[in-house]
Amino acid sequence: YRGKEIKNMPEKVVLVSRLDGPSEETVRRIIDDSLYAEEKGLSGRAYFDARWPDPGDRPDLTAGKEVTGYAFYDRAIHNAARIVGKSSRMPVIIDSQETLFQPGQCPNAALYCGWYSLGRYVDAFTWVRGAVGFHIASSECVTLKDNRSQVWCKVMLEKGVAATLGPVAEPYIQAFPLPDVFFGLIVEG
Repeated sequence: YRGKEIKNMPEKVVLVSRLDGPSEETVRRIIDDSLYAEEKGLSGRAYFDARWPDPGDRPDLTAGKEVTGYAFYDRAIHNAARIVGKSSRMPVIIDSQETLFQPGQCPNAALYCGWYSLGRYVDAFTWVRGAVGFHIASSECVTLKDNRSQVWCKVMLEKGVAATLGPVAEPYIQAFPLPDVFFGLIVEG
């Protein structure tokens, strides 16, 4: 909408969400860790896993002067890293390589946003209490309760994230929250 008037747009919106996880114990831990982070604050590092240094400069990702969906979201990941960095709340690590963070590369992870490893969590993170993160990939919440599943939402919750989000079908990239808006609101409180 960016500066344009939108007809029939409500002035107030209620976000509807649910508490869910791979097990009841995980949901209880999510609640406890969220309350802990509310009281004590969230500290650690923010990790952002973009795919390109500047997606707007790639002709294969742009259509004329408009940035395509993938480049738009990759740019939003870069913007999120800048916003969190400017807040001075925590150190920010941004990876601009097409490969994902690799196992063990992300200790003390408090915030995370990255993409795209469909149904294959990469054990790169040691999550701090109250950590928040999401991975942009299709259907990452479909198998939340399947013991064999290695989707990002499930495994992040099992390994310590207090809050994540994920689609239960093919959402297309535009259905994900913009990382710069999402994490900008988090650092604003």
